[in-house]
Amino acid sequence: MVDHEPFVLDALLVGTLSPIDDQGTLSGIDKRPAPGSVHLGTLGFSGDRQGDLKRHGGIDKAVHHYPREHYRAWTDEIGALPLLEQPGAFGENLSVSGLTESDVAVGDRFRLGGALVEVSQGRQPCWKLNRRFGLQDMARRVQQSGRTGWYYRVIEEGPVSAGDGMERVERRHPDWTIARLWHYLYVDTLNREALAEIAALAILPSSWRDYATKRLNTRSVEDWARRLDGDARPLSR
Repeated sequence: MVDHEPFVLDALLVGTLSPIDDQGTLSGIDKRPAPGSVHLGTLGFSGDRQGDLKRHGGIDKAVHHYPREHYRAWTDEIGALPLLEQPGAFGENLSVSGLTESDVAVGDRFRLGGALVEVSQGRQPCWKLNRRFGLQDMARRVQQSGRTGWYYRVIEEGPVSAGDGMERVERRHPDWTIARLWHYLYVDTLNREALAEIAALAILPSSWRDYATKRLNTRSVEDWARRLDGDARPLSR
């Protein structure tokens, strides 16, 4: 199954490194619209940077997609922050309307401008969202809401511009939507049948399959506190 009409890339965003906290931690989360055509390579868009290459970026996190329609839900929940007035608030590279976590599955392939990308995994929010939004629990809110966005790996490099069409051309594992993965990662966390399927889902990065394997072996869930809360120092306002 593929889509009858292509979606439209509302905004293409890239970010340079800048401090995210008062300790000078560098991050590329502050992404801005990129003018004209930008080359998309296997590690992401030209000019796009990540401060922590251990946890961000790389082949399986080359491109971050965040649904534009989620912005209205966040405005209703946390207020009309200036950050939510335009795409880029969540550090996304792609802003598109019409695709959400329930519509997109791992292995889905999209023709994006002159490139071909493949959905690789959902986003696991981290404490940098707390600093960006000035809310101590923003990362937890994103995780609990399921409005996480997702990542692509790049199958074919090529030029991409805002306004390009984004056409789904292949579905490889339609049952494993990003929303379903989120459910078993964060809600029904010890469902052994689902965990066994996730552990065997070869198209997922090994880190995600390892979560499932470890839960099956230990019958316990990993601690999310450090990822979500960072060092938990109070935010300066």
